[in-house]
Amino acid sequence: MNVHLIDCTYELFRHYFAVPSAKNDSGQEIGAVKGVLNSVRSLIRGGATHVGVATDQVIESFRNELYPGYKTSEGIPATLHSQFPLLEHALRAMGVTVWAMVEHEADDAMASAARKAAEDPRVERVFICTPDKDLAQCVVGDRIVQFDRRREIIRNEAGVVEKWGVMPASIPDYLGVVGDSADGFPGLPGWGPKAAALTLSKYGHLENIPKDHHEWDPAIRGAKRLADVLFDKWDEALLYRKLATLITDVPLFESVDELEYKR
Repeated sequence: MNVHLIDCTYELFRHYFAVPSAKNDSGQEIGAVKGVLNSVRSLIRGGATHVGVATDQVIESFRNELYPGYKTSEGIPATLHSQFPLLEHALRAMGVTVWAMVEHEADDAMASAARKAAEDPRVERVFICTPDKDLAQCVVGDRIVQFDRRREIIRNEAGVVEKWGVMPASIPDYLGVVGDSADGFPGLPGWGPKAAALTLSKYGHLENIPKDHHEWDPAIRGAKRLADVLFDKWDEALLYRKLATLITDVPLFESVDELEYKR
């Protein structure tokens, strides 16, 4: 069997800004909900048998306690925010497993579900259905892959390296220095994607980077500047990496059989 995990927070945002407005009999906006439901139905009609979806029932999470600048629900249109509970209810009514996250984020649910599902020898492949670079850290060989359904792109481990220049395990380190504007943390000055990819493709994790820039790989340009910034802002880099590191042990299900779509 294959397992498909869908980031329905991403899907709801995407459809909200992409589909026409629609309202129910009570006058409540439901256009994005309709779009996501059609998307999930399309996946199931295409052959998906074991499906789990994750949402951010509450946008804030434990990460807001770690870093005040982390993303919040501020600025999210009320007509979008109000569709989260509607979507969760509708998906459950369809017979789809829903993980509505409160303390953790939908990304943590996806990471935890992917790890748990891949432990089952009956599972041939786990598809993490989102293009979000955060989830790239969960990719394992050809067994756990990212599936960008809109662009019809499947990224295995080699695909992650091709896209971001680092192995999946280095994605949190990469985001720690590059930053993630979507999640609200800035990264380190001067550490752009190219410098981060070159450095972390060589050293893997922040702790492996030599403090003496003379020991850096000569292919990494500006080593002194990068080293000065990194070790001057070391605690910040570790904090940002922690924010980017997904939790993989959120208890969601005991067996992948619970994810079987039976309608």
